[in-house]
Amino acid sequence: YLSEHGRGDSVPAWLSGWKGNGIIARIENRRIARAVQECGLPTVDMSSARLLPKLPWVSTDNEAIARLALNHLRERGFRHVGYCGLSDFQWSVWRAEHFKRLAEEAGCGCQIHMARRRGDRAAAWAIEQRELAAWVRSLPKPAGVFSCYDIRGRQILEACRSANLRVPDDVAVIGVDNDLVLCELAEPPLSSVIPDTRRTGYLAAQLLERMMSGRAVKPLVHLVEPLGIATRQSTDVLAIEDQEVSAAVQFIRNHACEGITVDRVLDAVPVSRRMLERRFRRIVGRTPHEEIVRVQVERASQMLRGTDLPLKTIAERIGLRHGEYLSVLFKRATGIALGAFRRGLPAREEQARGNGHRQRPNSSNAKPIIG
Repeated sequence: YLSEHGRGDSVPAWLSGWKGNGIIARIENRRIARAVQECGLPTVDMSSARLLPKLPWVSTDNEAIARLALNHLRERGFRHVGYCGLSDFQWSVWRAEHFKRLAEEAGCGCQIHMARRRGDRAAAWAIEQRELAAWVRSLPKPAGVFSCYDIRGRQILEACRSANLRVPDDVAVIGVDNDLVLCELAEPPLSSVIPDTRRTGYLAAQLLERMMSGRAVKPLVHLVEPLGIATRQSTDVLAIEDQEVSAAVQFIRNHACEGITVDRVLDAVPVSRRMLERRFRRIVGRTPHEEIVRVQVERASQMLRGTDLPLKTIAERIGLRHGEYLSVLFKRATGIALGAFRRGLPAREEQARGNGHRQRPNSSNAKPIIG
């Protein structure tokens, strides 16, 4: 049984007489929490509100989402970043906290803009756009902005337009959820972190099946990492003033999966190897070889999660001559065994500890109750 249900809605009338066997729910308010608890049915929670901490909880890994977004912006040369979120939602607050901490650890300047959703959305739009325009004007340029989700990302693009700021040259913008309608119809098209929604839903159903079968399931937090980033025009830029390093980065990103070496990069960029490596490490934070490997591993990760291609084929597509080397390269770069990664791990599990900060929230737009 599937019922559309809003965050602040009252308990649905059908629930009290419903003859179901189990519930997957986003328990967003205390009335729903009480009603679900009174049902006495096996239940898996997917809400960042975490009102029933004794239930197993499945969530997107917001620290991993923040890290992916930050790395995406840093790889494009941005050293000034910002986060734009909504303080009403705990998942947005946690994304802000993770992004700011990770940015500061990486030596990036980071500014946070948090707002509350206003009741009358139509009337609030103009006010929010003025506030966002003032905020993006205040950012050091060029700046990379991480939005809590795609809808907010579109608002930032509109704010940049009204502030006469170029996207992505002055301000690059990345959202979360990879909503194809929102992202593709944005102007310019919006880059976005891709959550592993299939894995998240599958894991919740798997846990519920165990509970309905009478098996014990601990109240663990199950964190599902994102699949990657859909790069579109809103971040398709290199904010690197050093022209040789910028050219080298662009060459690597275009050709890394062709099995290139640093010598091939040097053929395209007329500087000495020693000079390029010194400047590359200072600006990008990695050597040219490490950047080649990073691009190869990123592409392999996308194929491992998104396709059923044999490992030999994946190895060939990222420029490796021998399929066996893919496992070695992947483990060395990520610390994760290739087979475990493909099976859906790491969907990280942590022991639930109340409603503390370390419990990370779920994405913003799953449906409320599925029985």
